[in-house]
Formats: sequence, structure tokens, C-alpha cells
Amino acid sequence: MPATLSALAAFNAAPAGQAEEELRACCASTAFAARVAAGRPYGDLAGLLAAAEAAAGALAWPDVLEALAAHPRIGERPAGAGREAAWSRQEQSGVGDDLRAALAEGNRAYEARFGHVYLVCATGLGGAELLARLRERLGNDEERERAAVRGELAKITRLRLVKLMGGGE
Repeated sequence: MPATLSALAAFNAAPAGQAEEELRACCASTAFAARVAAGRPYGDLAGLLAAAEAAAGALAWPDVLEALAAHPRIGERPAGAGREAAWSRQEQSGVGDDLRAALAEGNRAYEARFGHVYLVCATGLGGAELLARLRERLGNDEERERAAVRGELAKITRLRLVKLMGGGE
């Protein structure tokens, strides 16, 4: 049985609390984890990913803020030994020391403007591109920025679910 199918079978068979804990490593919203876990069993990865996308899209803003609280600032090295911290370090591997100060300044401006951490799917992006996106998004109004945050959260969640199901560490 391929790794993804065996991981999915184990996820489907796990007690609800364990499944929700695994899902919170992908998206730290309690509502997200409960909704996706309640939809088990999933026949394939595509079904799980579709359910996760629907659950992420249905999150109330306070649930999005709960998920954001678990994300480190872009450019900061996440602490901790858990799966989510390791994934964050990997996702932000393109940020070099030369841009950390500029990103820290941008993060402060963003948080002052929007009241929460700046979220971007950093996988595959270099520090300069991350900084450019941050600066661009500082020009968004509240509604447009919330839509951007939801989109980035969905991308990150999808990537992490694929990793959780054995599609790469």
C-alpha cells in the first residue's frame, strides 16, 4: 500500500482526538480540525483535501485568527520540536539573514495595521519575494486582506496535509 494510502487509512481509523491533533498541525483552528475529522473516512487524498478546503473556507474570522496565532512571523526562526515548527522552518528556508531585519520591520507594520501576524505561503519563495508581497499587502483594505489571508492559510494547510499523508517531509 503506498505511503499516502496507509497514512490515510491510519488517519481514518484514529480516535477523533488524535485525528484532530494531527489536523491542527496543518491548520491550528479547532473548528477546522473538528469539521475535517468528523468527515472521516476519506476514500482518497483528493477527498481529504477537498474537505479541508471546504472547512478552511467556512471558518469564521475568529477561527482564522486562532489558526494565525500558531504561525511564526515570516523571517523568524520557529522554535519548538513539533511537526508544525519543523514544517514552518522548512517552509521559510528561503529567508536569508540579510532580509530578516526588513521582514521584522514589515511584520511590525503589518501587525499594527491589521492586528494579526502576516501570513503567506512561503514554500518556494525567497526572502526578497516574501518581503515584496508583505509590502504589497500592506496596501490592502481589511476585506481584501482577509481574503488574502484565507487564501494563504488554505495553501499552507493543503501543503501540510499532503506532508501529513506521506507526500513528503
